[in-house]
Amino acid sequence: MEKLFLLDAYALIYRAYYAFIKNPRINSKGFNTSAIMGFVNTLEDVLKKENPTHIGIAFDPAGPTFRHEAFEQYKAQREETPEAIRLSVPIIKDIIRAYRIPILEVSGYEADDVIGTLATEAGKRGITTYMMTPDKDYGQLVSENVFMYRPKYGDKEFEVMGVNEIKAKFDIESPSQVIDMLGLMGDTADNIPGCPGVGEKTAQKLIAQFGSIENLLANTDQLKGAIKTKVENNREQITFSKFLATIKTDVPISLDMEALKREQPDEEELRKIFEELEFRTLLDRILKTEKKTAAPSAPVQSDLFGFFAGENTDEPKNSNLTRLEDLDFDYQLLNSEEKINDFLQIIVTKDFFSLDTETTGTDPITAELVGMSFSFAENQAFYVPVPANREEALAIVKKFKPIIENEKTLKIGQNIKYDMLVLGNYGVEVRGPMFDTMIAHYVLQPELHHGMDYLAEVYLKYETIKIEELIGPKGKNQKNMRDLSPTSVYKYACEDADVTLKLKKVLEKELIENNVNELFQTIEMPLVPVLAYMERNGVRIDTEALKETSQHFTARMKQLEEEVHQLAGMEFNIASPKQVGEVLFDRLKITDKAKKTKTGQYVTSEEVLESLRGKHEIVGKILEHRGLKKLLGTYIDALPLLINPKTGHIHTSFNQTVTATGRLSSSNPNLQNIPIRNEDGKEIRRAFIPDEGCEFFSADYSQIELRIMAHLSGDPHMIEAFQKGQDIHAATAAKIYKEKLEDVTREQRSKAKTANFGIIYGISVFGLAERLNIERKEAKELIDGYFENYPHVKEYMDQSIRLAQEKGYIETIFKRKRYLPDINSRNAVVRGYAERNAINAPIQGSAADIIKVAMIRIYKRFMEEGIRSKMILQVHDELNFSVVPEEKEKVQHIVISEMEAAYKMKVPLQADCDWGKNWLEAH
Repeated sequence: MEKLFLLDAYALIYRAYYAFIKNPRINSKGFNTSAIMGFVNTLEDVLKKENPTHIGIAFDPAGPTFRHEAFEQYKAQREETPEAIRLSVPIIKDIIRAYRIPILEVSGYEADDVIGTLATEAGKRGITTYMMTPDKDYGQLVSENVFMYRPKYGDKEFEVMGVNEIKAKFDIESPSQVIDMLGLMGDTADNIPGCPGVGEKTAQKLIAQFGSIENLLANTDQLKGAIKTKVENNREQITFSKFLATIKTDVPISLDMEALKREQPDEEELRKIFEELEFRTLLDRILKTEKKTAAPSAPVQSDLFGFFAGENTDEPKNSNLTRLEDLDFDYQLLNSEEKINDFLQIIVTKDFFSLDTETTGTDPITAELVGMSFSFAENQAFYVPVPANREEALAIVKKFKPIIENEKTLKIGQNIKYDMLVLGNYGVEVRGPMFDTMIAHYVLQPELHHGMDYLAEVYLKYETIKIEELIGPKGKNQKNMRDLSPTSVYKYACEDADVTLKLKKVLEKELIENNVNELFQTIEMPLVPVLAYMERNGVRIDTEALKETSQHFTARMKQLEEEVHQLAGMEFNIASPKQVGEVLFDRLKITDKAKKTKTGQYVTSEEVLESLRGKHEIVGKILEHRGLKKLLGTYIDALPLLINPKTGHIHTSFNQTVTATGRLSSSNPNLQNIPIRNEDGKEIRRAFIPDEGCEFFSADYSQIELRIMAHLSGDPHMIEAFQKGQDIHAATAAKIYKEKLEDVTREQRSKAKTANFGIIYGISVFGLAERLNIERKEAKELIDGYFENYPHVKEYMDQSIRLAQEKGYIETIFKRKRYLPDINSRNAVVRGYAERNAINAPIQGSAADIIKVAMIRIYKRFMEEGIRSKMILQVHDELNFSVVPEEKEKVQHIVISEMEAAYKMKVPLQADCDWGKNWLEAH
């Protein structure tokens, strides 16, 4: 059976681009590949999921269409196409050609006209046809054989809309009436004017009554009041709007099913394009290949699009990347005492070497060592297998202790913190200067990937042996390295050490050329042993307190459920968004403006329910129930499962190369997301306790981002407030509301606080009004008053944007760079996001750098002075410690003095602190 898919290219390209707008995909050449990646993923999903027999992709023409000629303002209000999309379209067309899919383009006609013509003809021939687009206009073309196929977006799955779905969506009698709907209500996306004052609901009523625009205009005498005046005064505009909204079905293009027949793609051309774009995941997923590392001439099996031909094909893999078999390499397996001793005599004379460990798992606290690899010359590496028996393992590792702990030798690694933790389990500390290639790349390109496989491809044009080739794909049947013989592992392990050594050479030059070597050498690398020490320390959890909280929360949830059922007058599943929506909006009718999803289900997200909190008592109780359930699942019931049985502690991973701003992130658990604003969230902090016999100490920077803003902007009023030790929010309120400091009300201070923090994040008048629940007029006065009193802040913000536009990046106090490729975009939405980052990133990044400096200095003091107390947690601007009672005074002095001396600014850095039996008490 024939199955035809017609894709609206630009609609899908724009959708893909904006899906990644907050986290764009930028490759090593600085090219934004978001639109291309999103488009290819969407195309792939359709090909695999729907397996069409015929396919074509329609593009808008380069020049104007008949609609532009008829109406100069058609689509005139649209923002200029983002540069990234403009540059991506030719590449996307090349990819489509490599897929051997026809490109459909007719001069003077839009893609929807081309698709409309072909789909209508195909439908008449009885061919099942799908028009793939998110645009609602296509609803007018739906018929018995022609369907709309809306792509998945976010958490929304693909959606197929036939005649009944279109009728239900618009509440009309026939899909053709979509044109009348658009003609009346207009379409802001295309600048179709419609009838002023007529929205969707009014348009539905008019179409239900009159059937069409023509019949409506012929019978305006049946209308009354304002609507009659509006329609009669805009007759020509309504008629013209219908003309603009009508998708043509008579474009000069014929339906050639033979030309649209699905073909097998050009594998070689696709691979070339994907490699150029650095689409490694797509290469692995689409061009599925099994690499043979032995004989380079051996055929490599490829099931590239087996679903095209119905079976797999055997073809040699073609790539411009070098592989191990292409090199003259010397990789040695040190599997005897004699070989190990000979190697140690050589490596002890070297000033540097790269180091890598092979282990039984990814958690360094619990993983066992399987082997170690070393390299000190390119294309040469050595692998030492480590047996499972603990005593034998310790004996072998002990031989390497002198070289690994040598304070003078440079140790090079890729994510060396992991190796430090693993070796620490065997009594060996990695000491001396270090160079981490993963962190080096993070400093250079914070928004890109930093994995070794990726770096090898980009910098060395080299394809590494993939771990899955050794242990199999992820899943329950995946082996670990211990299951393999040393002869199976050694080349893979040696390659890791060799590639890491080669990367160091390249990245070191780049750090110097980009003026970020000092940041790397004085902050990021010295931080590595600090984080390793904190992860090894871990933190103690009070499981009994969590158990009590769990019981308490569960009982409260049960009580809330009963109260909700009572208020609803019926029992229902409170955890079901569908049933919640039906109760709130159908049964209780708490609002007549309820939103629905594309499938007709009511939207009951947290954001929606928060906006309805004042409408009915039931809403607050549902939100409270949800909040408790989330806390239970994410933290209260989950934390005990993370406790290491050997240590009795939770060993959080502190991630140094994740956030673009320079801030640390954490996982297992994610400490940064522990809620602290409500009492229920605070209960989680109560469960974090110091070691036996110790006290919990917490210190955090006071308003560090505002202090950095004062320093960077040099605003005299802001500097004065901080130097005098005034409450900055009250001081801001006093200036904005022209009050004496002592007369500022709590409400005024609260609004000023929101403005203080909001403005450094680039908040708009609308955003401030929404956050404070005030009129836009008051929000505007608040922002205007803020800039009037802090004029240098406005100057700093404008200057930050100007500098970013000139350089393409911003810098923190410590020269950390954040690249902003969209800062000069002609598209206001895209540019606006980059401008907000230009203002905030130097502030947030500088705050991140300052606390890192403090951590390094505190750790150094603890080591030098033999402090037994431990630094255990870092969260945002806060540091936490488990403190031996007799060291209380000394620890507090060291921590506060080092935090406040981390960087000298025009205003003092201030650190607040407290003590307690747990984290909650101490914070």
